[in-house]
Amino acid sequence: MSDVSTPKPSKQRSLWSDAFHDLRKRPTVIVSVVVLLVVFAIAFFPSLFTSVDYKQCDIALTKAGPVSGHPLGFDEFGCDLYSQAIYGAGPSIQLALMVVVITLLVGGFIGVLAGFYGRWVDAIFSRIVDIFSSVPFLLGSILLLAMFRDVDLPLISGQFELIIPAVLTLALFGWTNTMRLIRASVMEARSQDYVHAARSLGAADGRIMFRHILPNAMAPVVSLIPLSIGGLISAEATLSFLGLGIKPPSITWGIMISNGAGWFTGGYPRLLIVPSIFLIVTVLAFVLLGDAIRDALDPKLR
Repeated sequence: MSDVSTPKPSKQRSLWSDAFHDLRKRPTVIVSVVVLLVVFAIAFFPSLFTSVDYKQCDIALTKAGPVSGHPLGFDEFGCDLYSQAIYGAGPSIQLALMVVVITLLVGGFIGVLAGFYGRWVDAIFSRIVDIFSSVPFLLGSILLLAMFRDVDLPLISGQFELIIPAVLTLALFGWTNTMRLIRASVMEARSQDYVHAARSLGAADGRIMFRHILPNAMAPVVSLIPLSIGGLISAEATLSFLGLGIKPPSITWGIMISNGAGWFTGGYPRLLIVPSIFLIVTVLAFVLLGDAIRDALDPKLR
């Protein structure tokens, strides 16, 4: 009688490892990641991409075309357009990351509490979310920044003084989506067996919420992060276009678009096209990556 070897069962992959294997096979993900790595390098290490100071302007070079060392020419103030586009990435990316961190901390904490305890705790937080959600995100940001645009922040100085007002405003109206996602995930997870097992072993509520439930409820939020960053970059560009976002002397793509919009039909369309291309490519890369992560983490969409 011949021995028949029993095949070993293959190791079952987790949701995260399965999603990673799915993502790395998608061309759109690879292209998006490469684009975003370049954008982050530009945002945090702009001196690697240009040696020209975007603040050095020569009125004699107003709207001049490309020359040696200035591949995109000059804007209406005689400033190098390429160096402005490079340095314009930093404030936009920094603002978006700061807002996302704040919204994750605030919205995640409130969402965990509301979803875990339910009842009156959930009712109170849900009504607060309804109040904030009743105000359109962009309209509320415009109104608040317009009201306090001339208010100085005495405890903050330097570069962050130009960014913090927009960061706080966008975070104030942006934490509700994170809270809703976390709340729904926690409400679904709190009835799982591992939660009952942890409770039967005497685990405190805080340990159950933040050590057991929260890591398993983060999947929907992970896909929201790239989408949120892309949306916040667009929101910052809109606010800066209206003169309510990041304040000069900082430069952002929104400020460049605002300055170049009036010259699009005046014979200098590149003043608008250059920052618009940087903005569109960056936002599109975040959106494509976020959609891919969402599809990979949701078995129903695959």
